[in-house]
Amino acid sequence: MEGSGPAGNPAARLLARLALLAAVGSLVVLLLAIGDGGLAVVGAGFLGLVLCAAGVWWFVSRRGAVRLLGALLAIAAPVGVLVLFTYEGLWLTALILGLCWGAALACARAALRRSRPKRSMRAVPAARPRRPVLIMNPKSGGGKVERFRLVERAEELGARVILLDPSAPADVEALAREAVAGGADLLGVAGGDGTQALVAAVAAEHDLPFLVISAGTRNHFALDLGLDRTDPSRCLDALTDGEELRIDLGDVAGRAFVNTVSFGVYADVVQHPEYRDDKAGTALSLMPDLLLGEGVRRIDARVDDTVLSSQQALLVSNNPYVSPDDISGAGRRPTLDDGELGVLGIKVTDAAQAADLAVRGSQSTALSVLTAHRVEVTSDAEEIPVAVDGEALRMPTPVVCTLRPGALRVLVPRDRPGVPAPVPPVRWRRVIDLAFGRAERSAEASP
Repeated sequence: MEGSGPAGNPAARLLARLALLAAVGSLVVLLLAIGDGGLAVVGAGFLGLVLCAAGVWWFVSRRGAVRLLGALLAIAAPVGVLVLFTYEGLWLTALILGLCWGAALACARAALRRSRPKRSMRAVPAARPRRPVLIMNPKSGGGKVERFRLVERAEELGARVILLDPSAPADVEALAREAVAGGADLLGVAGGDGTQALVAAVAAEHDLPFLVISAGTRNHFALDLGLDRTDPSRCLDALTDGEELRIDLGDVAGRAFVNTVSFGVYADVVQHPEYRDDKAGTALSLMPDLLLGEGVRRIDARVDDTVLSSQQALLVSNNPYVSPDDISGAGRRPTLDDGELGVLGIKVTDAAQAADLAVRGSQSTALSVLTAHRVEVTSDAEEIPVAVDGEALRMPTPVVCTLRPGALRVLVPRDRPGVPAPVPPVRWRRVIDLAFGRAERSAEASP
């Protein structure tokens, strides 16, 4: 299709060339400003980044005076850089360099995004379900079920609603199986991703369509399906005007997951009951022990044929995230039907490695980014904490993660926002290839 790849995308070539021009412009500015403090700008900026990263590491990994020192350093480093630029009259040089480099990065990301062939999960027409059953958690997402009148709306569309009682925890999987035994031809969930995964497993087992209603807190699964997260009632439109996607379903030790399985530090933190009510406070109080103290637990993993040893944290995802080295969780999965697991391993033991990770990102030795069909996680302990779609569990080792390609039929509305375009990581060699047409020749030469 015209414009679907690098060979037919002049906009990508133009943006790549603009990115290189902006990058060269920043170098020219630096060379012209050498006598006026240009090198000082770069050196101070680099040093500020390193000191800030070291401060953050000390803040999360230590207690007492060292933690306080880390917090002060993390704040003082960037402030000190700004004060230096102002006091020495370097702010204009710094501003121009920052603008040139920011423009280079923006154009490079735009070029890479446009050059990537557009892939979307293939949707097929779907018949209207006759006996849909929806399980709804009234507490999920701060009460979205009531706020958006999801029960009333679903019943108006002919669905039977099972409303969970917050005061009496229910076996959601058993409720889904009872619904299937009663003749349900569709299962759906208005709740968090952990609940979604339990019911999705039952739907996949019986080859029934599954309906995702974005009534959770973050709704990562709904986001990557292209659903509306601001108004979960729009997800119900699939009951009358829907289409079907065939997507992969993750499996960890026989339990389904739709997003991620976490091992190591995060899995340890979510085991604590107080985490639900005070996430930041609980994490800060536990981190020192989990990273360097008595509670430290390292894990090993075999990722297909690659061995990752002594990892502090390991994240396995149902299909890879774009920009997986963004550990803030802002990554996106452009598709859920590639048939591969995404794997992210983190190993940071001191301030130097924390600084290296901040400066080099995915090129750092502290970070491992892989894809795989099978991941086996081992540990010295017979049982380890595991967070499955945010739910705290414990599993005997070894823990094996695999994928069931195309196992889940998901019913989605025809009219939906779609999957947001993910921001690709900047690979300058790829940008150079785009700018000079080498990517085009490579694409045309491939069979």
